[in-house]
Amino acid sequence: MESILRAAGELLDAELSGPVDLGGSSRSTVLRCETADGVSVIVKAFGNEPDSLRCFTAEAAGLSLGIAGPEVLGVDPEFPLLVMTDLGNAPTLADVLLGKDPAVAEDGLLAWARGLGRLAAESVHRRADLTRLWTRYDKGMPSWEDEPWIAKNAAKLIGLLDSAGITAPPGLAEELARIGTAGAEEYPAFTPGDTCPDNNLLTPEGLRLIDFEVACYQSVFLTAAYCRMPFSSCWCVFRLPAETAAEIEQAYRGEVVGVYPALADDEVWQAGMRQAVAVWTVDATVRLLPRTVEDGPLHRTRRPVPTRRQVLVHRWEMASGLEEFPALAETMRLLLHEVAGDWDVAPLPGYPAFGNQEAGESSPATADVTPMD
Repeated sequence: MESILRAAGELLDAELSGPVDLGGSSRSTVLRCETADGVSVIVKAFGNEPDSLRCFTAEAAGLSLGIAGPEVLGVDPEFPLLVMTDLGNAPTLADVLLGKDPAVAEDGLLAWARGLGRLAAESVHRRADLTRLWTRYDKGMPSWEDEPWIAKNAAKLIGLLDSAGITAPPGLAEELARIGTAGAEEYPAFTPGDTCPDNNLLTPEGLRLIDFEVACYQSVFLTAAYCRMPFSSCWCVFRLPAETAAEIEQAYRGEVVGVYPALADDEVWQAGMRQAVAVWTVDATVRLLPRTVEDGPLHRTRRPVPTRRQVLVHRWEMASGLEEFPALAETMRLLLHEVAGDWDVAPLPGYPAFGNQEAGESSPATADVTPMD
């Protein structure tokens, strides 16, 4: 911690004191500090492992783009670390979803969806700028756009099925290759990457985003799928009331159709969304299934939180209805029967803010939402 404070202080040409550890992750250390004149700043320092270095470059480049997140006060590529403005202690979207007020939770979800959609729309013409910034802070790792994570997940899924004694249905490999496109070339937009509930601050000034460790340009569908599934790669996953899921999906969509008018076509939108649901379901399966030998909570400290098995069953049930991907849908049904059939696991409940209502089924992957006006 002393070396972090010293390097950050030299970067700002100011002495920093009173560090408070805000948690960080295995890749980074996040500290809240004060300058000599009492200004609070956030210091985020990264390790030297390959994943940490890529996250540093993504964070530095994504925040320096200047269209979302806290203001960057300084970047030290050698340490590596960033110093940024402190957005304060506003509640996160996770806080309100795990709270008791459904109106506050719904308002938070709508602010989140509109904010992400607005960011996507405003970023469409800034892709070259992000590439330039990535080059400036490059630590020798490929960008998230160049990382073939979807293809890698596809290969891992085939291996997982084999180890589970499940024969891959005919045509699965071809379908997995097809879902990898997911509108990436037709409808790209900027995203901080980890748009999970705990990385979204609900401030009096509106939604503020933090954590840009996976910042990149990706298909708008991959972001919009967080509304439908919900929260495709996150720990704070419970069921949303169907009407709420549809409303926030429409809120995001309403922002991006201004730059991508084709997305007003329901056929285009629904096909892209189902593709994205397929991508994220494969991702959840390869990340979580190897860790379900003994079930456990998705987060080390936050409660309430679902278990890995609960989330996988929920994901597999949703993807089992993807009619245009029959081999993948059959794979999901096989996993439900051959793997989850031996699990004694309760169904995924609803978010506490909505009363854990079982009627709060997230809209299935095959369902249409309210058409665009």
